[in-house]
Amino acid sequence: MFVDTVEITVKGGRGGDGCISFLREKYIPKGGPDGGDGGAGGSVILEAQDGVNSLAPFTMKHHWQGKNGVPGQGSQRHGAKAEDTVLLVPTGTLVYDEAGGFLMKDLAHPGDRVNVAQGGAGGKGNMRFKTSRNRAPRQCTPGGEGESRKLRLELKVIADVGLVGKPNAGKSTLLSRLTRARPEIANYPFTTKYPHLGRVVVDMDRSFLMADIPGLIEGAADGAGLGHAFLRHIERAGILVHLIEPLPMDGTDPLENYQAIRSELTRYDEKLARRPEILAVSKADLPESEEVAAQLRTLTGKEVLVLSAVTGANLNKLVESISRMLNEHAQESCD
Repeated sequence: MFVDTVEITVKGGRGGDGCISFLREKYIPKGGPDGGDGGAGGSVILEAQDGVNSLAPFTMKHHWQGKNGVPGQGSQRHGAKAEDTVLLVPTGTLVYDEAGGFLMKDLAHPGDRVNVAQGGAGGKGNMRFKTSRNRAPRQCTPGGEGESRKLRLELKVIADVGLVGKPNAGKSTLLSRLTRARPEIANYPFTTKYPHLGRVVVDMDRSFLMADIPGLIEGAADGAGLGHAFLRHIERAGILVHLIEPLPMDGTDPLENYQAIRSELTRYDEKLARRPEILAVSKADLPESEEVAAQLRTLTGKEVLVLSAVTGANLNKLVESISRMLNEHAQESCD
């Protein structure tokens, strides 16, 4: 099950209590206070890790508690600090403080961490309260309560390339041909219910991540169809590959479909409209594909590929075009 938004409550562990104790040994009748401090409670930490692809585990458990610190003991023995509780989340997870409404951390890279609930401080033992006037203190302090916070976790898929287009344009088939990803493929709209990631290997030294985004329809920016819940997954993509179906099953016009999707991307985020884009007409085996490609070239002034994920026609050209555009995009970012 793919989950990209979830709310959880986290609480740091309680600190261990300080100890009241007095040294009692055979030849030291008045050894004085020797109660140790309690150990600090464990914090709750979120860590991004590759290989974790969904927030689904957090739908089964909404409350996460850090471990409590160990109380202090006599003979000046301090309690042990509790180990932190580390929760693994997908790379690309945004961590929001629900009460404050602010972004705590964007876990955009593998290994990124954020402490979301600090563990409580350990209490002080009575040895801490010994003074020249109070040589036998009978007081200590309890361990502090851990920090508590309600979080909203949102996943934005991190990919170099985002596949966009109308439902049934052939995005899932293309991803399955270029990568080892196995999205559901069927001859009806909205087959893809959530984004799929796959790595495309260009050669021994080059590869890139490609994401298949569920089909978009007019009104997606307002939540129509699968809506903006999935539009956010292409925000991080370096470039977009826009697939256009030459003979849509619903009888709509391919050029109007292209313009409708471009409009939805612009309405959702104007930056997406400026994202580098590769146009490709799918299902090259259909006679209408070349005609639609020519019309798109006239409309956009851009190069338009005609390819087939079934026969493999021009897939190598697409991969090379993507690789070249990614290199150009990386150089522009460096400049």
